[in-house]
Amino acid sequence: MSNSADSPGTGPGTEPAPARRFPPVRILTVAVFALAGLIFFTSFDTAKGTNIRTDTSLLKLSDLIQERSRKNKELDESNAALRDDVESLAESDDGSTSAQDRRLTGLEKAAGTQPVKGEAVTVTLNDAPPNATAKLPGYPEPQPDYLVIHQQDLQAVVNALWNGGAQGIKVMDQRLISTSAVRCVGNTLILQGRVYSPPYKITAVGDPDRLKKALADSPAIQNYMVYVNVYGLGWKVTENGAVTLPGYSGTVDLHYAQPVV
Repeated sequence: MSNSADSPGTGPGTEPAPARRFPPVRILTVAVFALAGLIFFTSFDTAKGTNIRTDTSLLKLSDLIQERSRKNKELDESNAALRDDVESLAESDDGSTSAQDRRLTGLEKAAGTQPVKGEAVTVTLNDAPPNATAKLPGYPEPQPDYLVIHQQDLQAVVNALWNGGAQGIKVMDQRLISTSAVRCVGNTLILQGRVYSPPYKITAVGDPDRLKKALADSPAIQNYMVYVNVYGLGWKVTENGAVTLPGYSGTVDLHYAQPVV
């Protein structure tokens, strides 16, 4: 069956009405507003009414690093206290001979786990002022890299002090041992799980004259002194008299080394 009347605009002799089209600009506008609404809703749902930019619960990476450094310091102190307790119990009656005790004492001293006392020299390194300029003619104006202490500078001082016969070395407040690694990330020092900022202090027990001569003879430190004289990097060597360096209190276990088969 057919309808008794044709729909408007669709009868014989008439062309079908063109489909309605939206201008491309209008479609793009609607899409942008829809996306913006989705972003606003997501932000609101994430913030839950808090200020995302200033909420103190959202710690910066630097805050997390400092917090972990503080925690590592507490663990080192706890480990040192426990080690003292164990050593006290072991000394009560361990069945060892006096020769074995002397050998053990010598090994502990060489390992850096026991305090060491004697004449000491302290080297202090610091960044140059941020507005430093070349102090001597013939040198270029400094790049930012020229004005900060680098890992190689700290390593040069430590190596020179060992070469000068140091009996023990302390960097900042930590004693160095054979597995200690002096590393820098940016302008901060990371030593045995803890983070330090300049100025950096390195103290060595030994003959002060030999230690200072070793520092002066080091080619790496001679190169560093050029930047001290031209751009104002910090450098100070002082004799401390008699001091006592603490024994290393951290773990002595090797977590990553494996025996050679």
